[in-house]
Amino acid sequence: MWWFQQGLCFLPAALVVWTVASFIFAYITAVVLRHVDPLLPYISDTGTMAPERCVFGIMMDISAFLGIATVYVRYKQVEALIDENEVKLQRLNCLGLALGWISSFGMCVVANFQKTTIFSMHLVGAVLTFGVGALYVFFQTVISLYMQPRVHSRTLYLVRLGVGVWTLCSIISMFISSVIMYSSLSGVDVPRKLHWIPGEPGYVAHIISTVSEWSLAFSFISFFLTFIRDFQKINLRAVAVLQSSHLYEWHPAGVAPSHQSRPSETSPLLAGTT
Repeated sequence: MWWFQQGLCFLPAALVVWTVASFIFAYITAVVLRHVDPLLPYISDTGTMAPERCVFGIMMDISAFLGIATVYVRYKQVEALIDENEVKLQRLNCLGLALGWISSFGMCVVANFQKTTIFSMHLVGAVLTFGVGALYVFFQTVISLYMQPRVHSRTLYLVRLGVGVWTLCSIISMFISSVIMYSSLSGVDVPRKLHWIPGEPGYVAHIISTVSEWSLAFSFISFFLTFIRDFQKINLRAVAVLQSSHLYEWHPAGVAPSHQSRPSETSPLLAGTT
């Protein structure tokens, strides 16, 4: 059995690979068509112009779906591993689920509302994706702190803590450099500015800001790589409980009455087992 066939580890692996592929495809297409400069444009700039924005939006929607599934599996796994009397962990786990789903929804918003069209909505999507996503990383790191060494090793917790610090540093760097860039370009429509000339006002701050954004994106994605080994040890299933043997509102003539005791139908989807 290959490693990606063990448990549900294909989910975080697919999330990371697909999201990175979305970034790379949009970047290459935008550079080849000369829609952006080759030297580290904003990720959003690479998905602003047609045709790359169309495919970028679709691919990021799929990434959002994979993110929702991954966050849910993580929630079910932690729920199965902790005791019922660990109220603090239960609350952290539920809050982590909500934050992860909000961050995944933000990916759809930031990909489908381009910065050159509706900048305010694009900014909201970015805050939901990376801001709320950073909170998700923080809460998952705290959960890992409480669960080691009983459930997993201290090394895994330290790795997640390191990725969390990387994410925080990237956010701080991007915020400061963006403020400096916008302040030095008063009167310029920065959201619509896709080409930058070395030496012009705000260029250095722009480069620092774009480097920070790419760093933030990859730090956030890298966090899900730490779920791969965990997900090798969990499978989920759905249980369909039939309330009736037919779908009529009443019993027409010739239709047998319902059998409440018939076995339920099962398939490997939702209810968690480890």
